[in-house]
This record gives sequence, C-alpha cells and structure tokens, in this order.
Amino acid sequence: MQAIVQDRYGSPDVLRVEEVGKPTIAGHEVLVRVRAASVNARDWHVMRGDPYLARLVFGLTRPKMRIRGTDFAGVVEAVGENVKRFAPGDEVLGEVEGAFAEYVAAPEDLVARMPSNVTFEQASALPLAANTALMGLRDAARVQPGHKVLINGASGGVGTFAVQMAKVFGAEVTGVCSTRNVDLVGSLGADHVVDYTRADFAKADARYDVVFDLVGNRTLKDMRSVLTAEGALVLSGGGMSEGGSLVGPMGLIVKGQVVSRLARQKVLVLTAKAGRENLEALAELTGSGKITSAIDRTYAFDEAPEAIRHLEVEHARAKVVITM
Repeated sequence: MQAIVQDRYGSPDVLRVEEVGKPTIAGHEVLVRVRAASVNARDWHVMRGDPYLARLVFGLTRPKMRIRGTDFAGVVEAVGENVKRFAPGDEVLGEVEGAFAEYVAAPEDLVARMPSNVTFEQASALPLAANTALMGLRDAARVQPGHKVLINGASGGVGTFAVQMAKVFGAEVTGVCSTRNVDLVGSLGADHVVDYTRADFAKADARYDVVFDLVGNRTLKDMRSVLTAEGALVLSGGGMSEGGSLVGPMGLIVKGQVVSRLARQKVLVLTAKAGRENLEALAELTGSGKITSAIDRTYAFDEAPEAIRHLEVEHARAKVVITM
C-alpha cells in the first residue's frame, strides 16, 4: 500500500509517498481502508520534531512512527477474531497513528461508526480536534447552561468545534480570532467575536466562567484576569507555535500546573485521550446536526506535504483534510 512517510525531522519536504507493507491486524483490531484523513497541529509538531523536548516522546533523532497522521474515516476491510462491534463494509471513523495511508489497523476501542448523513471528509475531521473540544469543555471545565465561555483560537481545528460544543452545553460564547475569520466564528454560533487585531480581550471589562486557550500566545496573568473569582482556565497545548523552541507551548502548561496548586481559580491542563465512548458521542452530535465539521481545504493523497505546509504557513482556519 502507499503511505506518507518521513525518516528525519524537517519541513514538509521530508514527507514522501512510499510503498509500504499493508498492516496486519491483531485479534482486537480492525483493518480500515482509509477514505479521508485530517491534518492536525500534532502532525506538524511531529514532522518538525518541535518542540525539541517532545523528541523524548516522538523519537530522539527521527520519528519512531514513520507514517504520519492520526485521524481517519473509511470502510472496514477485515476484523480480528475478537472484534464484536464491527464487520467488513462498516463505515467508521477513528484515531490511531499512521492514518496517512491507504490502510490503517486500529484497536476496536479507538473506532466508532460514522453517522450515515456525513461524508468521509467530515467524519475524518472529528477524532482529535472535536474530542479535545469535548473533553476541554465537558470534562475539564464542566460547562453548564448560562456559563460565559471565551475561546482563544476559535477559528482553528479545535476552536471551531469548541464554539459549537459550548453552545450545545448552553453557554454564552465569545470567540477570539483574526479579522478574516470573524464571519466563520459567528456562523458557528458564537454570541460575540473578538478580532484580536483590533481589540484585546484581556483589557475589556467582560468576565468569563471559562477560558479555553487553544493558542498559547497570552500570559497566564492575561487569561486569569478575565476569569470570574472561581472561573476555570483550560490550557490545551498551544496549537501552532514558533518552530525551533526547546519547550514550546509546554512552558505555559508547566506554569499552569504550578499556578493551579496556588490559585483559587482553576487552571486545568488538558490531556485529551482517544476512546470509543467519546468517538460515539461525537458521531451522535454530528449525526444529529448539533455540530458540524468546518473544513478549510481538501488535498489529494499525494499532496499531503502541501496540506501540512498549508496548516503550518497559512495557519489554516478550521480543518484541513486529505482525501483518498
């Protein structure tokens, strides 16, 4: 099969299409023929090996996993002997390493059935980004009806889902984005949109029960200053950051962990984990029309390097998807 692989860290030029062996499946796994796969900031960070400290996880001198990508949607081709929930022909979505390939092997518990009324492209956009939004708002911040929620980075892959999800939970939502994305964020349901090129939310009078930071470009002091006395700040990795750094957005996360032990306000560091229950919840939300996948651009399979370049250089709005 063909896959998008890399053997060294660097720019999108290190990515290439290569013929590799078709994966074999264990008893608890399914083999999926991939129809679409979405690009995440994580793919950019692994490709670059950035921040450098993360290479302790990614691989010291080159990526441990050669095939890029994690989010996919496709059709089940075969199932392991212990799989009970799926059969060949099922249309599914999931999250596992190695998604930029014609086939992917995934544990049964990291796969869910696709809603019948969404495309493979829309389904592939869900797993990592929408799950991060779900866990940040529902599980970490515990957003309730009537809460005021500010989302910093509202036009990104996670942000576009977070705006919609906060509205599903009954919150009053303020999205922060650039001028070109104001209309997009408003169309997704945000009650208020702050154009950061024209206004600074940290200098305004508004106070929020929850601040969900998806950018990592503001200080903890700035973000805590707009929280209510018992509000919650949720930090989620920082999305894109300047390359070549030692710790990148992890520096802000470490500071957040320290402050969380001392402050009355909650400072919560989000670690989103893939799982069947959340994937099924996302499928239900999408199938019922409560949330939708906002897609910025789609690329053909052999254009995967350009898809990641677009995410890295253009700071793409919403989701970028690779189609097979």
